Amino acid sequence: MYLTVQIEQGSKFVLCRFLNQITTPDNSSTAMFPLRVPIFAVLVCLTVGQNEDYDYQPASQYGHSSANCAQECHCPINFPTAMYCDSRNLKFVPIVPSGIKYLYLQNNLIEEIKAGVFDNVTADLRWLVLDHNQITNEKVAKGTIDKLTGLHKIFFSFNKLTEAVIPPSKSLDELKMMDNQLSKFPAGSLAGMQNLTSVHLQNNELTSKALNGVFKGLNKLVAIDLTKNKLKKLPSGLPSSLEIFYGDHNEISSIAAGDLKQLPKLAYLRLAYNQMTDAGIQAGVFNVTSLIELDLSHNKLQSIPEINEQLEHLYLQVNQINKFNLENICKFSGPLNYSRLKHLRLDGNNITYLDLPHDSSNCLRQAFDIIFE
Repeated sequence: MYLTVQIEQGSKFVLCRFLNQITTPDNSSTAMFPLRVPIFAVLVCLTVGQNEDYDYQPASQYGHSSANCAQECHCPINFPTAMYCDSRNLKFVPIVPSGIKYLYLQNNLIEEIKAGVFDNVTADLRWLVLDHNQITNEKVAKGTIDKLTGLHKIFFSFNKLTEAVIPPSKSLDELKMMDNQLSKFPAGSLAGMQNLTSVHLQNNELTSKALNGVFKGLNKLVAIDLTKNKLKKLPSGLPSSLEIFYGDHNEISSIAAGDLKQLPKLAYLRLAYNQMTDAGIQAGVFNVTSLIELDLSHNKLQSIPEINEQLEHLYLQVNQINKFNLENICKFSGPLNYSRLKHLRLDGNNITYLDLPHDSSNCLRQAFDIIFE
């Protein structure tokens, strides 16, 4: 089943079409369920597999370029606020003329951003796309990105940054710096950004310490993706608005009892491919009513952790589980007391269907997919 969402981007509309499903990180099983609100659909679409989420057409389809354009780029007459400089083997960022709001510089050979290139659009530039270049922090001149006060989106993925480069824009709603070498995140650099809704920092070298307090007070932030970093625990100061947290492929060994209590809206939590053991999970830490999906696969658990009866998707494959702890799924069963689990994966553990308790049918009455092997 496909779902189509029309999204306004500047002066045009873009259709985002995607499957109405969530795929587990190893792509070996899918969990089909209706997305609760449109923002989940958009965020999951972006997070799970859509990297090129800035929309544009090849320059040849736009016809003549407007006079107000850098020589190296193309500014469509029918979309004069956009400047397309993508895939042109550029080694530097050209001077951006006034009136440009959407700047596409991805897929080039850019190594540096010189001073003054954005001076004409410091308050007007809305989108800045710098993905797939060779930019280092040392070659980003002061007074360039740190003067862009009107940015809504900055896409700075697949470069060579070691420290996050954050524009001082209170309008920023999306930040993407995936696949860099980030190990530092300036303290207070996101303070006051009350429009920020999603942050994508996967495949970097960020530690929990480097991110402690960075997201505090961001009351519209709903999605954080820190997959493939060097976290040993969840960063402190995560905002109460958070609905999606992905922390797969890190070094997380423990989850404290209070880590999720401050996240009353958290619905999707993925912590696969970490170092978690039973001893590192405090009692009841995952027993929260907001969770819809919990992925703890590819860890070192020996038992099923205590979950809330509202959880719908639980992934525990490839652990060391040797007992089916039904009491951790249902405290007791009755006409109104049962688990809402629909999907439960236990393959790659030390249990089989024979270990399923005989009285589990009442508790797991809504489950239609329990995988042991």
